[in-house]
Amino acid sequence: MSRSTSRREFVKRSAVLAGAVGLGAWRGRPLDAEPEAGAGPGPAPRPLRILILGGTGFIGPHEVDYARARGHHLTLFNRGKTHPGLFPNIEQLHGDRNGGLESLKGKRWDVCIDNSASNIEWVRSSAALLKDAVHRYLYVSSISAYSDMSTPGMDEDAPTFTYESAGVSRDAKKLPYGLQKALCERETRRVFGARGTVVRPGLIVGPRDPTDRFTYWPVRVHRGGDVLAPGTPADPTQIIDARDLTGFMIRLVENDAGGTFNATGHSRGMADLLKGIRAAEDADCTFTWADAAFLAAHDVKPWSDMPVWVPDTRETAGFARVDIRRAIGAGLTFLPLAKTARDTLAWFQAQPAERRAHLRSGLTPEREAEVLKAWKSRAEG
Repeated sequence: MSRSTSRREFVKRSAVLAGAVGLGAWRGRPLDAEPEAGAGPGPAPRPLRILILGGTGFIGPHEVDYARARGHHLTLFNRGKTHPGLFPNIEQLHGDRNGGLESLKGKRWDVCIDNSASNIEWVRSSAALLKDAVHRYLYVSSISAYSDMSTPGMDEDAPTFTYESAGVSRDAKKLPYGLQKALCERETRRVFGARGTVVRPGLIVGPRDPTDRFTYWPVRVHRGGDVLAPGTPADPTQIIDARDLTGFMIRLVENDAGGTFNATGHSRGMADLLKGIRAAEDADCTFTWADAAFLAAHDVKPWSDMPVWVPDTRETAGFARVDIRRAIGAGLTFLPLAKTARDTLAWFQAQPAERRAHLRSGLTPEREAEVLKAWKSRAEG
């Protein structure tokens, strides 16, 4: 990455933003083929009792909607602080993952889906309590668990962070996001064995995303004019619509599928992403590409100031080229980019004015204009 940003620094930064798919026959589509529409809800083979740890944040509501459409019986466990009025007709148990799990005791479910843990102590306590109370435990991890992003085409067997590879003492009080995710994965497997499932999403996008980590682009393209585009048109990106991710997870547990799955989208160039958004919106805009060195010199940061994008360097060559064939073989399907872009824009435009006034990722219009002016002056000079 620019300015010699280390992998560890990148993981720390992306953790702030990232916090941070359907079983069926795989048609053997090539990896560069146009994504298919995700499978629509229909009745599950049999209704399950599903406990969701979380459920009211970003991916949870998509998960709940899909699971209910499939006929499952849901219980949500959370603090009751995020969107507390959501899903009034669903059983909700309140507590805190920092030692407040009492409301889960003495109950049983077929499945637990752990959406919310990025702390090893949370998984230790929930896994210990639920070991004999659920049949399957699905943990939502992240591709940030991988310890080396320099190799394109990493599959699920690539090394994940250890204390040693993260360069962190076992006595450290605060652990990096990627290491926490890797430790949570190991705890899931240790406690549940073959009854544990790990799903590693890439960048999760779509309606309800509170971070605007993808939303910036549909909003910016819709505004029109000259759009600052980062790096080169070929720099790779890899995203997953939250609806594809959550549908995949529900259908995994319906089929009692164990193992580990990289659940992100097909790798596509940054130009393909931006032009796809422009075509979906029929927007009147052009793209001006500024290289990574220039952006770094002008303090324009990848991933946050220029969302979705990471410079394509030797160190990051595998970041947006993760192998997803195992998940596709297990039924991961994809909504078209055009639908993700249009739905994300429509959701954002429906938010209150004060929310729309301040995107939480990307450059402000004033800052973008300043950088574009500097780039054009440089090119003219």
